[in-house]
Amino acid sequence: MGSRGHYRYHWQSHNVKQSGVDDMVLLSKISEDAIVENLKKRYMDDFIFTYIGPVLISVNPFKQMPYFGDKEVEMYQGAAQYENPPHIYALADNMYRNMMIDRENQCVIISGESGAGKTVAAKYIMGYISRVSGGGPRVQHVKDIILQSNPLLEAFGNAKTIRNNNSSRFGKFIQVNYLENGVVRGAVVEKYLLEKSRLVSREKNERNYHVFYYLLVGASEEERKEFKLLQPEDYLYLKQQNFMIEDEEDLRHDFERLQQAMEMV
Repeated sequence: MGSRGHYRYHWQSHNVKQSGVDDMVLLSKISEDAIVENLKKRYMDDFIFTYIGPVLISVNPFKQMPYFGDKEVEMYQGAAQYENPPHIYALADNMYRNMMIDRENQCVIISGESGAGKTVAAKYIMGYISRVSGGGPRVQHVKDIILQSNPLLEAFGNAKTIRNNNSSRFGKFIQVNYLENGVVRGAVVEKYLLEKSRLVSREKNERNYHVFYYLLVGASEEERKEFKLLQPEDYLYLKQQNFMIEDEEDLRHDFERLQQAMEMV
């Protein structure tokens, strides 16, 4: 009970609002209704993370949340799980510390249905570990390459679907390798189960892979002439199923980001 008591005191001493139960093993009655009600209560108060023991449940808020900055990195770095509110940084830090202390490989599995926020969760984990694992300019260059692999993979493997504007249409396994002192050495990304059928046919109101729209909307006039590019609606593989582009500005920005990622990687 000592750690739980410390946890409650920690919350009170910082005057942080508490909503529902932050670890559902503490629910007075464990049932599907009780779990859903607790998650709903926390979600309505912008608490998107909840524990079930060592498992972290994340509910997609479909908006940018304010608690992923330097303050939170410092707050969760080296802290015990129950010292702070549930957070994906706590999960990432626990994994990193276990690797350093036990000298054993660590693994995190991110699962959920389409639109649950798996892709973003993976980015936060990678970003946190990158920030706490130390190293000089050369190591930072390696980290940048690892992080920039994300927009590259997403461009060629993610697509807009009915349920999710940035839906991963493939699975990936990311292996990050470390030196004895915990500094990042490199990484390997394995990709599998790419939804190839999407290239030629899609459901109504869904789109092909991002990269086609990035290029056709984001290319400069010089590039359009050089590569003889037409408009997206001129291509059969892109204009199927009520074709409409409403996010041209975002596509231009993402095309620039893709080019930066290619330069880095």
